[in-house]
Amino acid sequence: MGFISVLIWTALFLFVAGIVHAEEKVTIGLVEDVILLPWGLKIPARIDTGAATSSLDARELVIHDGIAEFKLPDQFGNVQLRLPVVEWKHVRSAEAQEKRPVVEIELCMGSRRFHIKANLNDRSQVKYPLILGRSALRKNFVVDCMKERCLPPPSCPEVPSP
Repeated sequence: MGFISVLIWTALFLFVAGIVHAEEKVTIGLVEDVILLPWGLKIPARIDTGAATSSLDARELVIHDGIAEFKLPDQFGNVQLRLPVVEWKHVRSAEAQEKRPVVEIELCMGSRRFHIKANLNDRSQVKYPLILGRSALRKNFVVDCMKERCLPPPSCPEVPSP
């Protein structure tokens, strides 16, 4: 096989591999519904590609022996959750810089089940209880900024219906 043939085959392979890789990603809108696992709680998530990390609304947050205990807002069941703190993150906001606990959470969005790290923060002054940032989205999703709720309701295998 000549040099030109090798180049053509290599280019064709990279092109096809790129298409296959792109097809594996799911298009999502600026807002999508997710289910928090294993609790089966359905909440809306704001997709924020400007945020590096994700953030979950945590009311009455208490950290004791490396465990974060908090409640979700009333409209999302006022459920008490307990999760291990996996790290602490310095977060800069318009008001100040603060240190927040980070937990790992499993989500179901559309038909995809995946884990994210989210910092915990009282989000009572904003509309959405969950922000999904770039780190949670980069491998699995493409964001269509002109749409909301591109995916059907969450329906991952072995997930209880909310």
